[in-house]
Amino acid sequence: MSKKTLARVLLTIGGAGILVSALSFLPLGRACASEPGQAAIALVPDSASTQDGVGEKPATENTVTDKSIPDGARILMECYPDFVKGYKDGQILFTDGTSIVYDDKREKSFLQKLDDADMEDMFAFEYDRSSWTPGFMQDAGRSRCEPFFKKMYGASAAQVSKNLVSVSWFGESVKFTRVNHADDSLRAVAAELAKYPELKRYLKSSGTFNWRKVRGANRQSAHSYGMTIDIGVKYSDYWLWKNPGKKETDKITYANRMPHQIVEIFERHGFIWGGRWYHYDTMHFEFRPEILR
Repeated sequence: MSKKTLARVLLTIGGAGILVSALSFLPLGRACASEPGQAAIALVPDSASTQDGVGEKPATENTVTDKSIPDGARILMECYPDFVKGYKDGQILFTDGTSIVYDDKREKSFLQKLDDADMEDMFAFEYDRSSWTPGFMQDAGRSRCEPFFKKMYGASAAQVSKNLVSVSWFGESVKFTRVNHADDSLRAVAAELAKYPELKRYLKSSGTFNWRKVRGANRQSAHSYGMTIDIGVKYSDYWLWKNPGKKETDKITYANRMPHQIVEIFERHGFIWGGRWYHYDTMHFEFRPEILR
């Protein structure tokens, strides 16, 4: 991808060089870079973020490639500059002055990576766009570090609701968060899908915001944060519906009726698809630009 770098400023603090790459602007809906840049960087510049992660600022790209920073931490800095300021001593640094441990150094089972995810665990699985059949136990995006998502989107239904706005969606209005400009990304998806009227029958919303736990688990559903939409339930497939009685560690049969064209459009604008999970949920589209890296 070609990039127009606006400025680079070399700051020297106590003999340690910190190279800051200024913002490069992307088309609407692209929240972070699609490939690594070339500059060593430890902190996202102040100009890269807004005060609360919402507002009129367009989606931006930051390049963060200091090799001492773990890949996942670098990606989070690039994809969420309104919140993630930098990385230091194993901590993700936030623009509000707080921090969260990136890697808790614990060996975890598959289920523990879902139920008790740290920030590193969010990158434990592969989101494979080269195949339409997910690999065994590959559920990229199902691991969510709850303190991280609650910091960005809200730690309660009331907090999340403050940032919900209306988005026009094929004859209806759905509520979606404006945090991280997720609402703008959903509007961009709708604008592109509208070019293909033959897809409209798959697009009826089955729900967006719903503060709740994942069924059968003690972790928050992605719907809790207002950045997820379910569509086309009439044409959807869910792993437990197709494999009754199976557990999350069992081998299961895959099924999907959602057109690939819809998936590709959502992915172009920062959304992952639940149909790419081994434990598939084909109606599910979730704003997770960091997973698409």
